[in-house]
Amino acid sequence: MHRGSSKGTRPPVRVSEALPLSASHRPRRIVVTLEITRAGSVDRRRVLIAPGSSIREALAAVGAPPEGSAVLREGVPQPLDATIDRSVRLTVIPTFSGG
Repeated sequence: MHRGSSKGTRPPVRVSEALPLSASHRPRRIVVTLEITRAGSVDRRRVLIAPGSSIREALAAVGAPPEGSAVLREGVPQPLDATIDRSVRLTVIPTFSGG
């Protein structure tokens, strides 16, 4: 019975480490600036999130209660489930107060 090969061993095949072109243009994290307004003052907070995250996730990342906030992008109200795909500045207006 014949075992092995008379041709010897071959070097291992090298796997390319190059990423596809579509992957090279997508940032891993994007910057979202949240301008939280209260009684005439503005508290600016920045958070790094993954592209495709929701506004709700960005608010939660800075400790702002999503359900108690109105969010505006360039003066236009935004749903909390809207996704963020690039760096953006959002205005956050708390919609409730303690009492």
